[in-house]
Amino acid sequence: MEGADPMLDATLDVAKRVATILESQHVQAVVIGAIALAVHGYPRTTVDLDLAVAMAPPSLPGLADGLRREGWLVEVNLPDAQDPLGGVINIRAPGAYLVQIVNFDNSPADGFPRLVREAVLTASPLEPDGTLRVVDLPLLVAFKLYAGGSKSRSDICELLDRHPDQIDQVRERCRALGLDRRLDRILGDREPDGGSRGR
Repeated sequence: MEGADPMLDATLDVAKRVATILESQHVQAVVIGAIALAVHGYPRTTVDLDLAVAMAPPSLPGLADGLRREGWLVEVNLPDAQDPLGGVINIRAPGAYLVQIVNFDNSPADGFPRLVREAVLTASPLEPDGTLRVVDLPLLVAFKLYAGGSKSRSDICELLDRHPDQIDQVRERCRALGLDRRLDRILGDREPDGGSRGR
């Protein structure tokens, strides 16, 4: 992915270092969000880089302190008991786009750590060195279904328009994760030719 955009190159360097720090703490990360959409054939104008993790929310401040030692501006947003996410860490480095660590474990109240664990198992290297790994398409759809909202819905429609051959795999993975009803609602709005109504 490196080459045309120096800020993107810098962002990838930051994300690689973040992934290495996470790995040193036995936390695996997978690339989701705009970069993952681009890898799967749907580039968007936003170019921040999101890393999905599943870790205990109380460990986020300590992780943030370690990230600050890299010279980055780091902000921690801790969850409350009702939050479907387990917190977010925003990382800003000079000359780079935003890198976010999005935590999907808010145990015992909420979250979806299983989604991250499964994504890690099937992720593919983003670049040859394999430091960053990107979520596969069926689980990218699952992340979008879990996130909800009109933008996620639009992203799912765009992904399925570009990959109609993977719709059975998407259905199977979403069914296994208990997200099939959410997927069915989106597919029910799609026209028979693969387009969608109301976009």
